[in-house]
Amino acid sequence: MTLVDVALAFVQIGGLVILAFGAVKILYVPLALYFNRIHRPRGVRHKYSLAEGRPLVSVIVPGYNEAVVITNCVESILASRYLRLEIILVDDGSTDNTASIMAGLADQHDRVRFISKANGGKGAALNTGIAAAHGDVLMFVDADGIFAPDTVLYMLEGFDHPKVGAVCGDDRPVNLDRIQTRMLAILSHVGTGLVRRALSLMHCLPIVSGNIGAFRTDLVRQVGGFCEDTLGEDLELTWRVYGAGYRVNFQPKALVYAESPSTMGGLWRQRVRWSRGLLQTLRMHARMLGTWDHGPFGLFLIFNAVTMVLIPVLQLLILGILPFLYLAGKGPIPGEVLAILGWLGLFVSLLLIVFSIGLNKSWRDLRFVWTVFLWPFYSVFVGLALASAIVKELRGSPARWNKLQRTGVVSVSATDGDLATGSPT
Repeated sequence: MTLVDVALAFVQIGGLVILAFGAVKILYVPLALYFNRIHRPRGVRHKYSLAEGRPLVSVIVPGYNEAVVITNCVESILASRYLRLEIILVDDGSTDNTASIMAGLADQHDRVRFISKANGGKGAALNTGIAAAHGDVLMFVDADGIFAPDTVLYMLEGFDHPKVGAVCGDDRPVNLDRIQTRMLAILSHVGTGLVRRALSLMHCLPIVSGNIGAFRTDLVRQVGGFCEDTLGEDLELTWRVYGAGYRVNFQPKALVYAESPSTMGGLWRQRVRWSRGLLQTLRMHARMLGTWDHGPFGLFLIFNAVTMVLIPVLQLLILGILPFLYLAGKGPIPGEVLAILGWLGLFVSLLLIVFSIGLNKSWRDLRFVWTVFLWPFYSVFVGLALASAIVKELRGSPARWNKLQRTGVVSVSATDGDLATGSPT
């Protein structure tokens, strides 16, 4: 067997693996639809909800050089219709005037407290806030997050069973001033709104977003708080929630608007950081993969590892081999078939976009549907970021917070989700 034959067999088998796992993901569509059906409003119902007890909620906001955005964040939380909350601002050794702004906000508002600490990373900042919290429920939000008025209440309603240990809300881009962030807005509907509904229904939601997550306080303290030496502290804590015998819910009505990376460099650093966080969490909790001790979640983790790690690497390898095969006259797919597959992929992508936007009732975002043509390039970009993360993990590169550079651009009103008018605030 020649090298060309080996390469051809690899591409064919790899292509079938990618196609098979992609086909399985189509099941997310009916599952998400059923999620919406069983969570539709039905008038007065005698149903368990943590919100009924009106618990005190501690909203913890860690920050490092967040002077541009922190005031908007705090003011949006204070404007919540749910009043039984405290806000704990933790400055992680900022080098700008974040600390003075946080201190000023604490002086102005009785429900705001400020803590200053030496720089130690996001996990350490979050644990500092947890230690100072008085609430029965802990909510974590990044300093660029802008709450809708009912976000806190909806998060509490997400605790609809005593075994729900954490609830993940829906985070959407707030800075829609660039092509890149508009594409990410569309992707958030599909990758967040659609997928999280389906996985929540299966009790397999693998992450509570660090930008809009709520946990039972006693549970967080029971499992030891956030891990301080990983880049995926929100992901890793979520897996420990499952390990403690609890499950995680998605609450799509609980909205927070936050900045998406507005530059290619910022997007690259974020995706590398996320990928490293996943790899670190997989290594730390490898024993959970494939076990039934945690219900379907353990089995799902195998599927998740394949789709999030193996498939992107496989795609990159196939893309690298294809030119060689076509130059050797052994192209695995005829040109006309490739064109048909391309148009079919575009059609399916458009259907997923419309369906996902419909689930979220965010019809205005259809104006960004044209960014679907950027998805193939974005897919390669994410694969390369994963490859970089793998190399960094193998080399043992230092794990830094490496947060986004904030712009302060606000294109969306958290009150109604419509485009804000006037200049960025």
